[in-house]
Amino acid sequence: MDSTDPTIDLRSDTVTRPTPAMRTAIAEAVVGDDVFGDDPTVNEFQRRVASELGKESALFVPSGTMANQLAIAVQTHRGDQVVVESESHIYRYEAGAPAALSGVQLTLLDTVDGELDWSQVEPALNADDPHCAPPSLVCVENTHNRKGGRVADFNSMRELRTHANERGMRVHMDGARLWNAAVASGISMAEWASCADTVSVCFSKGMGAPIGSALVGDAATIAQAHRRRKQWGGGMRQAGLLTAACLHALDHHFQDLRHDHANARILAHGVQRGEWSLVCEPETNIVLFRVLGAATGWVDAVAAQGVHMSTMGVDLVRAVTHRDVSARQCEQAVATINAISPPRGTG
Repeated sequence: MDSTDPTIDLRSDTVTRPTPAMRTAIAEAVVGDDVFGDDPTVNEFQRRVASELGKESALFVPSGTMANQLAIAVQTHRGDQVVVESESHIYRYEAGAPAALSGVQLTLLDTVDGELDWSQVEPALNADDPHCAPPSLVCVENTHNRKGGRVADFNSMRELRTHANERGMRVHMDGARLWNAAVASGISMAEWASCADTVSVCFSKGMGAPIGSALVGDAATIAQAHRRRKQWGGGMRQAGLLTAACLHALDHHFQDLRHDHANARILAHGVQRGEWSLVCEPETNIVLFRVLGAATGWVDAVAAQGVHMSTMGVDLVRAVTHRDVSARQCEQAVATINAISPPRGTG
C-alpha cells in the first residue's frame, strides 16, 4: 500500500497496486501483436500457465468473468442445462451472462459450504427427455467467495469430475482464487486443475497484477475459446504488457499468499464479539462477519475511520486481506472496529 494513504482497504483483493518491480516488468516486456499470435510475452504466459495447471493449453483474457463465460459458451449448446451452486460467482455476480451469452438454463443447488458433490448433482440432472434441457456442464468454485474463501474438498471434487465425465458432461472450475486454495491446502495447482475439464484463474486478485485471468483446458476447447474471445471483443494487441505483470506475480507473489491467510486470522480472532459475529473460521483470505443491524451502517461507520470493507447482504460484512495490507494494519483495523462497536455480551 502507498505509505501516504491512511486508509486500510479490505473491500477486496482486487484493490492491490502493482509493485515497483512489477511496473518494471511491464515496462520492459517484449511485445508483439497478440491477435496475430506473435506477442512473445503472451505466448510465454499461456505456455507457463498451462504447464503450472497441468493442461494442454491456456488463453489470456481480461477478466475472470470472461474466462468463466467462455468456458460455458464452448462446452454447451444453447438450451442446455448447467448446474451451479446457488451462491456461486457465476450466478450471483456475472450479470446474467450464462443466459445472455450462451442461452443456457442454470439449475441452482443450495449448499451449506458452497461445495457441490455428485450425490447432490446427480438427482438434479434432467432426464433424457425432449421436454427437458439436456445437462452438459457442472460449474464449481474454489475457493468459494460467499462462503468465506472456503477451500473445496479435493477428493469430493475429483469424484464429481469422474462421474460427470462418465455421464457425458464436463466440469468447469471457477478458480479465481485457486492460488489461495493451493497455498492453504498444500495441494498443487495442477492437482486441483485435474478435478475439472476447464479452469479459470485470476491474476488481479491475491496475485496482485493489475489486469488479467486465464482459461486452461485441452487444446481443442481452448482453440474454441480463442475464437469466441475474438467475437466478444477480447482480442488485444500488445497484451504482453499485461501478461508480463502476471508472469511477475507467478514468480514472486504466489507463496506470499500465506501472509494474507495469516492476516485474515488476525481480523477473525481480533474483532470482539457482540455486534460482530464470525460466520466461519477463515481458511484463506476472506473473513465474513454477521452484524446486528444493517451491514451498510456498520461498513459506513468503519469507513469513516479509514477502514474499508464491503457488504454481502443485509447483515453480512466481508473483509478481504491482500498483499497491500500488512499484519500491523490488520491489527489497526481490529482496533478501529472494536472502538466503533464495543462488545455487548459474548455474541
